[in-house]
Amino acid sequence: MSHLEESTPNGLPERAANRPSLQRLVQIHRALASGTRPNASTLARDLEVSTKTIQRDIEFMRERLELPIEYDAQGFGFFYNGEVNRFPLLQITEGELLALVIAEKALQQYRGTSFEKPLLSAIRKIEQSLPDTFSLSLDNIQQTISLRTSTEPILNLGLFNTLAKATTRRRQLEITYRKPGQTQVERRVIDPYHLANINGEWYLFAFDHLRHDIRTFVPSRIKSARQTGKTFLRPERFSLDKRLRGSFGVHSAEGEYEVLLRFSPRVADYVREKKWHDSQRLRELRDGGVELRLKLSSLQEVERWVLSWAGDALVLKPKELVESVRRAAQRLLKGHA
Repeated sequence: MSHLEESTPNGLPERAANRPSLQRLVQIHRALASGTRPNASTLARDLEVSTKTIQRDIEFMRERLELPIEYDAQGFGFFYNGEVNRFPLLQITEGELLALVIAEKALQQYRGTSFEKPLLSAIRKIEQSLPDTFSLSLDNIQQTISLRTSTEPILNLGLFNTLAKATTRRRQLEITYRKPGQTQVERRVIDPYHLANINGEWYLFAFDHLRHDIRTFVPSRIKSARQTGKTFLRPERFSLDKRLRGSFGVHSAEGEYEVLLRFSPRVADYVREKKWHDSQRLRELRDGGVELRLKLSSLQEVERWVLSWAGDALVLKPKELVESVRRAAQRLLKGHA
C-alpha cells in the first residue's frame, strides 16, 4: 500500500470508501435521529470506515440531501437541528417515475428468463424508496399506457437460462443446433461471448470451435446445451457494436453497399416517422414520395424488408439488391399464380 493512502479501520484503502454508500448513509441517519449525538470517531468505528469518510458523508447529507445536520461543540457530536421524518432515499420526478413504470412493462419479454428476477428486484427497491407524498397515480398510468409486440420469440426458458449463465460466467458449451431450412442438427462447441435482444429477437454471439470464427446463433434453434467444464477468456477486441456496424439487423459485415430505395406517397409517412438505420438520409420527392439512402454491410435483411412493403418500395441500387428482389418477386408471383 502506498504511504499516501490512509487505511480505514477495516484495513481497506481510504479511496475504497470515497463514494457515499447508501447503506452507510442510512446508518448515519439512524444514529443522528436517535438523539445520541455521535461524532465522526464513533461513527467511523461502528461503520468500519475512516473519520474522513464519515466527514464526507456528513457533508454529502447536509449539502446534497439538504438534511439539517449541525455539530454540538459542547457535546462533541452531530445532531438534527429540525424535524426529519424519514431519510430521503430517492428524489424522483414525475417523468422519471413514468419512465420507471414503462420500463417495468417492457420487462414482459424477459418473463421466465434469468434476467427477470434481478430486474424486477431492482425496480421494486426503487418503488419502495419513493416518498409517501408522491402524487402521481400509478393506477392511472397502468390504465393508460401499455406496450405490445405483434410477435414474440418462442424460447425454451430452461435452455435460455443455461445460455445466459454460461455467457455471464464465461463457461464453454457444447450445443446441438439446427440451421434454418435443415432437419438435421449439428453438434458444436462454442464460447458464448454475448447474448443480445435485437429488434425483439434473441441472438447468441459465440466463438464456434468448428468454424474457428465468431458465429451468430438463434437460441430457439439450439436443441440442447451443456457445459464442457472449461472456461474461456472473451477477447478484449470483441465488440458487438463494431461487429454489427453497418448491419441492417444482425448479419455481420460482408462488404460495403450504398442502398437507394424509393417509397411511394402511400407509405412515405411511415418511412419518415422512424429511424431505420444510423446511416439513413431522406430526400423528399415532388409526388409526395421519399427516397431513403443507406450504407450497409449486408443485403440479406434489407431485401426482406423491401419485400415487406408489398410493391411500395422500389430498389434503385445497388444492382445486386435489384436482382435479388426481382427474383424473390418472381417466386412470389409464381407461387400465387
